[in-house]
Amino acid sequence: MRDDAYAALHTVSDPELDEPITDLGFVRSLDASPDGRVTVHLRLPTSFCSPNFAYLMASDAKDALTALPQVREVEVLLDDHHDSDLINAGLAADAGYRGTFGEEAESSLDELRLTFRRKAHTAAMERALTQLLRRERELEEADLHAVTLGDLPDERTTHALLRRREALGLGTGPDEAVMVDDQGRPYPREEVPLRLRLARSTRISIDGNAHFCRGLLRTRYPDSANDQAPRAEGAENLKESSA
Repeated sequence: MRDDAYAALHTVSDPELDEPITDLGFVRSLDASPDGRVTVHLRLPTSFCSPNFAYLMASDAKDALTALPQVREVEVLLDDHHDSDLINAGLAADAGYRGTFGEEAESSLDELRLTFRRKAHTAAMERALTQLLRRERELEEADLHAVTLGDLPDERTTHALLRRREALGLGTGPDEAVMVDDQGRPYPREEVPLRLRLARSTRISIDGNAHFCRGLLRTRYPDSANDQAPRAEGAENLKESSA
């Protein structure tokens, strides 16, 4: 039961950092009883992390656990956040994002989730293409306009890109162009170098924020270091990000 619950939480990601909350060390505790009751405490790097991000993660965690067939009752609690009481009350009442924050909820959770899915796709696209450029030295940046998913090697950066495309409803077939916009439209050859640099800045921002937030969490909760997993994608490129 606990293993299934933990696996469900692993599917929940920080929307800004594009990493599972389990890998980040955001799961403070997980209790699962044989009678189907699950209680989860979440923690974040600071008490002033964006409330909408915090709510999205907590809400997604509750949804992921509730979807398990053997679970009959779920309680997700956000600890040590300036909006903990508000968020926890909203989750307990199943009030939804707008029901929890009222007029402060300027956009829906779906809009917020879409924004960060697009950023995650952009970063994954840049990682995959940068890896290809390093491997295929004869390729120039402009040549990437003709690269398809079938041209990418069978490795984790490619797998990550396919997952991000699927989340956006973009094609994942081998003949699909890799260098595309948020709607899946390929960029013209002459635009590719600029678009790649813009995508690289997005990826650097995500990687840098992830590194920073992991450090903040370890400072705030020293024991969280034991719960953090090595970054699975892209972190090895951080020092080379301006290359």
